[in-house]
Order: sequence, then structure tokens, then C-alpha cells
Amino acid sequence: MDGPSKEEEEDSTFTNISLADDIDQSPRILYPRSKSLLPKMMNADMDAVDAENQVELEEKTRLINQVLELQHTLEDLSARVDAVKEENLKLKSENQVLGQYIENLMSASSVFQTTDTKSKRK
Repeated sequence: MDGPSKEEEEDSTFTNISLADDIDQSPRILYPRSKSLLPKMMNADMDAVDAENQVELEEKTRLINQVLELQHTLEDLSARVDAVKEENLKLKSENQVLGQYIENLMSASSVFQTTDTKSKRK
């Protein structure tokens, strides 16, 4: 026998699915299978899935880079806020010292002394 036997041809055209759960062990049911169409469909599906995965991967990478950039920006802004707070406290302290100094000068000077306006009018 040079060519495939009748059973081999049948096996290559149909897929045998066993129904082992059947109590009576009925004969196997044969479902037709297209040999040439299935791999082509699988390749096309795989290409579509690969392209979709590639797009998703690029999108994830872009989003991760964007998040990292935003984190660095937030760190920079936080450091700047801390520096401004420090400078603000320093300036408040200096303003208090200057305000006290000005008050002391005004109280020591006769120009800024309060006068009794009622006594002068009489």
C-alpha cells in the first residue's frame, strides 16, 4: 500500500472526540476539520493579537514614562515649596526683629511722643 489507507484518510479529515462520560460507550462522534484553513486563521489571529499586544505595550510604556515624569515634577515642586516655606519663616523672623527695633526707636525719640492736646488748648 503506497498511499494512506481509508482509516488514515478519515483520521486526517476528522477529529475524534471521545465521549467517555457516556455509560454505554457509544461510538465516537466525528467532526470535520479543515487542515489548510485552520493554520491560516490562527496565523492571522496571532498577528492581530501580537499587533494588539504591541500597541498595549507601547501605551503602557508611554503611561509609565509619563507617570515617572510627573513624579519627578512633583518632587521638584515639593522641594521648591519647602525652600519657599523656609525663606518665608526667615523673613517673618527678620520682620519681627525690625518691627521691634522700630518700636524701640520711636519710643526713645521725642518726635514720636504722644502729646496731651487738651492741655495745650486751654
